[in-house]
Amino acid sequence: MSSTSSSVMPIRVNTLRCRTSSDVIRAMSFAPSFESAGSVTKGVVSGQDRLPKTSQWFQERLPLTLATDGSNMGPMVTKVKKIGIAGCGTIGRRVASELDAGSIPGATLVALNSRNIQRAKEFASTLSNPVPVLTLHEMAQAVDLVVEAAPGAAMNDIATATLSAGKDLMALSGGALLERDDLFDMAERNGAKVYVPSGAIAGLDGVASACAGEIDSITMITRKPPGGLKGAPGVEGMDLDAVTEPTVVYEGPVQEACRLFPANVNVSAALSMAGIGPNKTAILIYADPTVTRNTHEIQVEGEFGKLTIKIENVPSPENPRTGKLSALSALATLRRITSHIQIGT
Repeated sequence: MSSTSSSVMPIRVNTLRCRTSSDVIRAMSFAPSFESAGSVTKGVVSGQDRLPKTSQWFQERLPLTLATDGSNMGPMVTKVKKIGIAGCGTIGRRVASELDAGSIPGATLVALNSRNIQRAKEFASTLSNPVPVLTLHEMAQAVDLVVEAAPGAAMNDIATATLSAGKDLMALSGGALLERDDLFDMAERNGAKVYVPSGAIAGLDGVASACAGEIDSITMITRKPPGGLKGAPGVEGMDLDAVTEPTVVYEGPVQEACRLFPANVNVSAALSMAGIGPNKTAILIYADPTVTRNTHEIQVEGEFGKLTIKIENVPSPENPRTGKLSALSALATLRRITSHIQIGT
């Protein structure tokens, strides 16, 4: 994406140029996934510059904002945002607990939603400041932003209720957005924003910078303990307990990988959005009994040179399909949204 940036550190303001001067969008910002963070950068569109072809995927889906993390500076908080969480699994509970504890001064938890209402109510009762368990439509009316932390199959209902009400959405199941241009259109019509955290990977700032020029290829190599892939449609009929050596279970474009492994490779969706799109971004997925951590290696080649990023995530004890970094990325994104400060591209 063609961009011009003016900055006086540590505060950075980015300006994106789009096809028409009437377009107003958010400047995409990328940085590694660590728990501390600044703010989502805001941008104002001007001019008639044409976006480079490597960023066409973004151009067609504005106002998507890929929000990541990455500042060790204290946030300068403005208005407190009211947050609702859809999904009370591993990530949803962690985010809710941190909000309840006041870990993010610029945000407050006001509601929960879950398919399992009883479990959600039981969890809500453990909070220092219990919040109600609402329907999706009730929650959309009560909050400023909904954190989607549910299975990808629930994305349609969560996103539709949220965006149709003109409320912002943080989508952790990024793979469920790849074929849903209608949701991006809904966000644009209703003045809402969609945030896609970087999740359990780092380096999206470098990928975004590289995509300002020509990109030859982007590839992700993911290795997970076989047990972490159980239940995925992509390994249906495969005896993962019998895997004794690293075995490729998928090789191909991210688009199809997110369909076959909806709970395992949402990070690849964020990578493809940051770069050249889900049909041009390649991924190899290994069931690897020699690893104990969820490992992602990203390789980007282009006119800038070569970029290699490797991340080894400790799986969550509650859900081995999810790395601990995923919840931290969601929290860091919330800090960015509620802060003036942004560090990184």
